[in-house]
Amino acid sequence: MKNVHAIFPAAVLAFASLAAPLAHAVQVVVGEVCAMSGLEANQGRAYGTGMQLYFDAVNKGGGVNGHTFALVRKDDGGLPAETVALTRKMLAEDNPMVLAGYFGNSNIEDLAASGVLEKTQIALIGYRVTQIRPETPYLYNVRAGLQDELDRFVEHVATVGIKRIGLFYEEGPGAAALLAAAEAAAKKAGLTLVAKAGYPARTSQVGKAVATMTEAAPQAIFMVSTGAAAAGFIENYGRAGAQLFAHSGVDIEQLTKRLAEEQMQGVSIAQVTPNPYKIANRLSKEFQEAAAAKKTLEVPMSYAMMEGYIAGKVIVEAVRRQGAKPSREGMVRALDAMDRYDMGGYVVGYKPGSRAGSKFVELSIISGTGKIRQ
Repeated sequence: MKNVHAIFPAAVLAFASLAAPLAHAVQVVVGEVCAMSGLEANQGRAYGTGMQLYFDAVNKGGGVNGHTFALVRKDDGGLPAETVALTRKMLAEDNPMVLAGYFGNSNIEDLAASGVLEKTQIALIGYRVTQIRPETPYLYNVRAGLQDELDRFVEHVATVGIKRIGLFYEEGPGAAALLAAAEAAAKKAGLTLVAKAGYPARTSQVGKAVATMTEAAPQAIFMVSTGAAAAGFIENYGRAGAQLFAHSGVDIEQLTKRLAEEQMQGVSIAQVTPNPYKIANRLSKEFQEAAAAKKTLEVPMSYAMMEGYIAGKVIVEAVRRQGAKPSREGMVRALDAMDRYDMGGYVVGYKPGSRAGSKFVELSIISGTGKIRQ
């Protein structure tokens, strides 16, 4: 990343140093199609804001290899059909080199099934789902997979003597794989999965699931859901003696707006990025400085924003590795060769058969004041 912050004492020296890359310099268009309205709007907007924070910093420093970055965003309202249609529209009108920041099980499934990624040879870097997905060409994530989160959950509850667990999840085509993985993880850890309760996709209709869990009385419940559904579940279930754990897709900022402090106290959330609210490593310091430099943020600072910032760094690094002539095909080659990109306390890497990007998972606990404590 040396070119990003290069400063030259004279215009002639600057021209001599940069003339070759600038001769082929392009504007790298990054396309994001996600919900910017509706139940999960806050996360989509935060993810895009995080990417933009990093792109702004890179552009301000002159780009990378002379290339600058522009983020184009479209609102699909969370509807899978709109995700595919708007992606096709964006590809035709805005010519993005890479896609990023997509959300939703059916949205990702429908996009992958449409064949549009293979046809246009474009990579999608950074997405959020509540399912265990099979490896898919052109889909690269920047976070740990749901299997990693599930393993961390069962490992933790087993160490504190819990034996009976429940799983609250979003229904849909990917649910079967999640349920099988949960059963296997529980068995391996010596736990019993006593209750499995789903809710309809893209809703927060949790009444039936609450009744199922109340009757089964597990000691701990892992919530693999959207933030809106998790908030509804916590609100209606109460505490009922079970410890509540949410997967990383649950937006703590959304929970704090909807729930009282006493409802949130003691809820644990799996996090797959460093804490954006404190400086724990070089990445979190850089992120906080970038956010502070912005006069106004579109949405408040959050884990989703941090994840978007990380996705932005991966995109810029993939462009940097291509030199003077980045391309869609070059992005895929650069990502496939990115086996260990350390951005300062957080490592992203890909290899054949593994496009999750990271293994980082930690559990955070919400305090009585609604704040995160590790």
